[in-house]
Amino acid sequence: MEELPPVLLGASLLIPFAVALMLHGFFEKRVVLSQPLMVQPRKQFFLELILCLAAGAIVVIYNTLAYGFPASSGLSLLLGCSVVGFFLGLDMALARERKNIADTLAENTALPPPRRLYSITRKFSLVALITILFVAAVLGLVFARDVVWLSNIKESNTSLLQAQLSVMREVFFVMAVLLAAIINLIVSYSKNLKLLFRNETGVLEQVTQGDLSKRVPIATHDEFGVIAGHTNTMIDGLQHRLQLITALKLAEEVQQNLLPAQPPVLPGLDIAGISNYCDETGGDYYDYFKLTNGDLGVVVADASEHGVSAALLMTTVRALLRQRVAMERDIARIVTDVNHELARDVAASGRFMTMFFLKIEPATHTLHWVRAGHEPAILYNTEDDIFLELAGEGMAMGVDENLEYQKNNHEGWSPGSIVVIGTDGIRETQNTKGEMFGINRFRASIREHAAESADEIKNHIIADLVDFKGDAPQEDDITLVVVKFL
Repeated sequence: MEELPPVLLGASLLIPFAVALMLHGFFEKRVVLSQPLMVQPRKQFFLELILCLAAGAIVVIYNTLAYGFPASSGLSLLLGCSVVGFFLGLDMALARERKNIADTLAENTALPPPRRLYSITRKFSLVALITILFVAAVLGLVFARDVVWLSNIKESNTSLLQAQLSVMREVFFVMAVLLAAIINLIVSYSKNLKLLFRNETGVLEQVTQGDLSKRVPIATHDEFGVIAGHTNTMIDGLQHRLQLITALKLAEEVQQNLLPAQPPVLPGLDIAGISNYCDETGGDYYDYFKLTNGDLGVVVADASEHGVSAALLMTTVRALLRQRVAMERDIARIVTDVNHELARDVAASGRFMTMFFLKIEPATHTLHWVRAGHEPAILYNTEDDIFLELAGEGMAMGVDENLEYQKNNHEGWSPGSIVVIGTDGIRETQNTKGEMFGINRFRASIREHAAESADEIKNHIIADLVDFKGDAPQEDDITLVVVKFL
């Protein structure tokens, strides 16, 4: 085939490659663009390689049929077409990959992570090996042909010198072409690496600034695709957590609005209350009810555990309690009815709620209370410096729907006496040494500030709790209601 005139050889090469170029768009649309984005670069590579090999094969077949050349004489041409197709296919595949990355970033679409990993090191090694083999094969053919050619030259100094120069120019030309193809491939792949790094770092920078709207394009089956997939999963998780935190903040605001904004103002009574949740929401609850004949109802309740589930239980009990208080005067009947409704809903879940319902009758100086598994309230007689626990029997609410609660009574109190109703989060508060605040410190704090107002007593007890706890975390909700008899 080397014996063909350059014009005929060029024409036989140009025509098939021109036809391949004309059909390129047709095949690209059906073979490449119809595939998923992740597969398109690989399809693009094989399309370019096959088109180059097909054009070369057509040239070999044509020359064999038209000029009678043996098919073996076209092996060098097929090798050249393979080299061209290999480097052209890689370059076009990398270009396709860059376009997919840019399009995915512009559309801000998050593709799923690759199911199969094609390691970068494996791809590098494979490309390097094939490149070395192609370069060795091309140079080997060039040297073999030149050796045969040199052997047929007459042994004159001028002819040998010209032949040597011709061989050197040919070798340098072939090496320059191969080197240019390799450099172009390196530059093309560097562009892809730069784009992948820039997209990854750009999205992460936006995440650090609180913008979770962008996703990293996943357009490769290598480590970059895996990292991008995990990054997108992380962003989705952060977005979900942010939505959850926002919802919890809203729930916290709603729950705080369910607690009394101000204590009731009644003659002879000074009242203050507070709830501090260890999470955004909690299960502690306190409330005041103005009853008939100037009486006052005070409720402190504590749902099992804490957090969102406890807050839902607390909200349910609050609604049931307010409904029954509006219809019933007997506090034992009220608590019994609320427990009946609550137990039917939550008994199977294992959830429960403790409650202390105190009814104060200023006209008769009488205290009535129902204790549903809750911490006993504390009555402190300041004149005699005596602490009395307002105890009594009663199981937690939500366990047995048929339970009947009993009312307890205490008659008389001296001026300045104090009733303190709290949840177990007060006594069970621990410091960094694992010690509990306990009943003795609780009573000591009440005694020390008994001469002050109910609000100041409440604030001092909370401050003593904070000082005792130190750097230890708050592990339970804390609710406290102080009633001082003036």
